[in-house]
Amino acid sequence: MTVSDGGPHVNGGAGATESSTLSLDDGDIHVCQDGPRDAPALLLIHGSASSTRSWDSLVPMLTGSHHVIRIDLLGHGRSAKPADRSYALPDQARRVGAALDRLGVEHAVIVGHSSGGAVATAFAEQRPDLVAALALINTGPSLGAFIAPQSAAIGPSQWPPTDEQIRGFASTGFSRAGYQIPPELLDEVRCMTYHTLTATMQATRGYLEQQALPDRLTALGKPLLVIFGEDDRRWRSSSAADYRAVPGARVELLPGLGHSPILEDPPRTATPLLAFTTIHAVRVD
Repeated sequence: MTVSDGGPHVNGGAGATESSTLSLDDGDIHVCQDGPRDAPALLLIHGSASSTRSWDSLVPMLTGSHHVIRIDLLGHGRSAKPADRSYALPDQARRVGAALDRLGVEHAVIVGHSSGGAVATAFAEQRPDLVAALALINTGPSLGAFIAPQSAAIGPSQWPPTDEQIRGFASTGFSRAGYQIPPELLDEVRCMTYHTLTATMQATRGYLEQQALPDRLTALGKPLLVIFGEDDRRWRSSSAADYRAVPGARVELLPGLGHSPILEDPPRTATPLLAFTTIHAVRVD
């Protein structure tokens, strides 16, 4: 069952975003769609403690040639946040597949930011027939690339966190000088439950502990683009070179940008992404 949540919404002045809710077995999943429906499908998957809104500035640069689909993973954004469901990455990937099936999408280029890139990889493992190509943006290839945070962790007794705590938590996600974190993205952290926040982060760690992403991607044999802000403060940008072990992989480093180039400089992020998707996108018959 698909439930509209009120029709189209304006996305940054760039046109109407169709926003809807898909009722899946594990809970409601919020979906945004932009661009012509007969264009090649491009799925965008956000990272931990984020949502579809993290892509808002990038989407208008992609809709000229793509049917852009964004999904709030379970536990995030406007999707359900149940306490009794699994947040393991294969389960999140299964929900992504169910959502695309519901939307009638048969082929798509899958793009993931941060831990969303790990979800994209898990999805490609489950549904290789649906994945035309993969693009990972500042997705750490293994736990060895992780940079431990300097700030103290937010505990359950401090939930929901204060604005100051959220800004401290989110600060390492950005590096461009003078960049101001949009308040709506801070709100997305506050709207999560402590359980969904910690469970999703533990799930990413567990997935990477099982096998590094370059090994998983090599086995898949899908075209791969890796984009990495060179000043990332969460994952060592030098680790992007690990993806070169994947045959045919393209690795693009973006100097002066950090963990979230999709927010810090959307045009610079869109340039290599569009060059890649133009080659590998599958047109709708």
